[in-house]
Amino acid sequence: MGSHYTKNSDYAHGSDFGGVWYDRRMARSYSDPLCPVACALDQIGEKWSLLILRDLTVHPARRFQDLIDSLKGCAPNTLSARLAALEEAGLIERRLYEQHPPRMEYLLTAKGREVRPVLKALKAWGEKLQAAAR
Repeated sequence: MGSHYTKNSDYAHGSDFGGVWYDRRMARSYSDPLCPVACALDQIGEKWSLLILRDLTVHPARRFQDLIDSLKGCAPNTLSARLAALEEAGLIERRLYEQHPPRMEYLLTAKGREVRPVLKALKAWGEKLQAAAR
């Protein structure tokens, strides 16, 4: 069937995604109960979210400052918002590591660890893109 997407269109249609119309304009949610990709993106599709999950996969527990140092260009308020969203989604959890003053570290939950194969696939694809760009 192919795609009915045009360069200037706000919508795209494709048989690869169940033949459902998608609004391409920026939205807070990708939610479409018929599309599993949109449902997954609702959990991890915001900028920085996958890189936070990557860091927590490589380093089982990370402090806020560790994440700021690793995620060059990510503002502290943005990181705070992403961490809160990932925690609300059940992908990460906070753990107190110091009482006075209270300090937290972040860890993957069992649900967050389920994202590892996705990260591995993205890494492999990224390596191919890097090799092709050389």
